[in-house]
Amino acid sequence: MVFITVNVAAQTLSLMDDDTLLGEYPVSTSAYGIGNRDGSFKTPLGHHRICEKIGDAMPADEVFIARRPQGQLAELKQSDEPLPEDIITARILRLQGQEPGINQGEGIDSYQRYIYIHGTADEQRISQPVSHGCVRMLNKDIIELFDKVDVNTDVWIEA
Repeated sequence: MVFITVNVAAQTLSLMDDDTLLGEYPVSTSAYGIGNRDGSFKTPLGHHRICEKIGDAMPADEVFIARRPQGQLAELKQSDEPLPEDIITARILRLQGQEPGINQGEGIDSYQRYIYIHGTADEQRISQPVSHGCVRMLNKDIIELFDKVDVNTDVWIEA
């Protein structure tokens, strides 16, 4: 069975098939550490599942705001479009917590907190904890991962 593990201490994401490593990628988790509280901007731990895959066939530099494609980054910058501080690009794997009281439920729900694995316009800082709670990846890596996983793939985020 294919699953994902994210190791916050190592800033890595591993794609596994049972005991076989299919791929390992550098990531960036939260600049604020680990935690589950709404508004904390921390990366939540525990068992999650991919509940949505967003961005199939979009360009690597496609910008997403509220999970909707907005255009390519260079074009948006040239047009002086207002962009969020944490620019999400390429693909989004939306996560849903599977553990009530840990990453599921009022005030701590990963789905309601919009926790994703996603591409970033800030690729030079991958491998450093700089996100706002999500798991950031290089755009080429999230595109590769996106094509290898399905909705309902298990994701384990560990300290």
